[in-house]
Amino acid sequence: MPNETPLDWALAWERRARDHRIATQPIGGGAVEEFTWGRVLDQARRVASYLDSLGFEPRTRIALASKNTIWWIIADLGIWIAGHISVPVYPTLSRGSVAKIIDHSGARAVFMGKLDDPAEIRAGVDDELPRIRMPLAVAQPGDVRWGDILERFPRKEAFASWDPDECATIIYTSGSTGTPKGVMHSFRTMTTATEGLFVLYPVGPTDRVLSYLPLAHVYERVLVEMGFLHTGAELFFADSLDTFLEDLRRARPTLFASVPRLWQKFHGGVAAKLPSEKLAKLLRIPIVRDIVRKRILDGLGLGYCKIAASASAPIPSTLIDWYRSLGLEIAEGYGMTENFGCSHATRSGRARPGYVGEPYQGVEHRIAPDGEVQVKGPGTMLGYYKEPELTRQTFTDDGWLKTGDRGEIDELGRLRITGRVKELFKTSKGKYVAPVPIENRLLQHDAIESVCVTGEGQGQPYALVVLNEAARKDPGKKRELETSLAAHLDWVNQEIDPHEQLEFLLLVAEPWTIENGMLTPTMKIRRGPIEARYVDRVEDFYRQKKRVLWE
Repeated sequence: MPNETPLDWALAWERRARDHRIATQPIGGGAVEEFTWGRVLDQARRVASYLDSLGFEPRTRIALASKNTIWWIIADLGIWIAGHISVPVYPTLSRGSVAKIIDHSGARAVFMGKLDDPAEIRAGVDDELPRIRMPLAVAQPGDVRWGDILERFPRKEAFASWDPDECATIIYTSGSTGTPKGVMHSFRTMTTATEGLFVLYPVGPTDRVLSYLPLAHVYERVLVEMGFLHTGAELFFADSLDTFLEDLRRARPTLFASVPRLWQKFHGGVAAKLPSEKLAKLLRIPIVRDIVRKRILDGLGLGYCKIAASASAPIPSTLIDWYRSLGLEIAEGYGMTENFGCSHATRSGRARPGYVGEPYQGVEHRIAPDGEVQVKGPGTMLGYYKEPELTRQTFTDDGWLKTGDRGEIDELGRLRITGRVKELFKTSKGKYVAPVPIENRLLQHDAIESVCVTGEGQGQPYALVVLNEAARKDPGKKRELETSLAAHLDWVNQEIDPHEQLEFLLLVAEPWTIENGMLTPTMKIRRGPIEARYVDRVEDFYRQKKRVLWE
């Protein structure tokens, strides 16, 4: 049905599979709780009744700050059932970023769930806002308990009426200035993006999925929350980093989506016990090949995986080849918050190393004269919340979405990302980093003359630093300067979000000048040449595990 919403999907499952188990939630100490469709919808309806009692106007923004749990999805459904707009908050943001999102969105209440640093998130929430404490959350004075809501409020039987094309959620993402931007999506953009994905990769009620990437991120939102509501696949949640492998083995997922950094970690763990050369030899022996493959994949909890995916950042082709040797084909995907991830994915038998695949059904793509990838499709956002001019700048005059990435398209329509138009870059965790605000903070140290924050594809970014002339000419104060810069680095890292925090400072030997090509005629840094000068030594810098390094 063209006008179906996620609420329609949920209602359908409640009617025809009410007692079917659809989620397994760890609650600590190895214990788990199981949820049926009936239990999920019963709690969501009561949450909606509670929100009704607050007397909000229809389409009030309600924030949701939590790590992944089944209650995250229940809260989101409850917000929609009550006729309001959900505003996910990434669970590891700094208090300043949380406050900006709450203020900009005009959120009138906040669901607080399981968090690694609840005090930091709580510090960004106005004391006057109602705070709903979800299960597994740390108790705070004045919170409204989830259990009390379930006990005191009746089921809301009649769902709020929705136009599929009006804003249903606002997903905040960082812009090139580091200022959060609220990407508005409707039920239609979310459902069409979801349907497009699962046409490519068929999934149903007998499939199992482990949820661990942040639901506040569009990648997990479309694959897990929307995928769960659309396909009926059974969800399992991760308890913690320490229990991740145990959680993965419990889930035995048939669909497993991740980011390159985790795929690399899995590979590293296997390689530490079974070096690649030895593995390659074993895989060449027919009688043991299948045994070795099964043992490795079972050990990773991926023995039942039939659909594996990687997105949010580039994944090395050598890593894809390694998993392929084990019989696991990793599909690549490409998308943006602005199109709800509805853009490109690799097709079985049509993958090409270095390419992120072909457009989804209904998606068009083209390369602009300046090399920028531009797309048009059914998952395209309604715009940026309260930012009409920024929205206008993000689209071409003829309605194509500007991705900010450079790319090329081959003869079969497969897309390759070759770089970035703007300075924003992604770490291997799939998180965007805006370098300029961090550079501005670093420049507050008296000894720093120029700085370039970089780290494309690395776990954490780092900074290349040029010392001023006085500091360069006084080698006798080297140790004192290192101490001062390390303290400055700690201060900078405390002021920014965890995914932006710098791994180290590299103090470069040669100053950047117009003459050596490191500065423009107007004395701005030239990022490309600067990064290229050090790219071959980056891995060695990380291996040294120092806070301040000298070239």
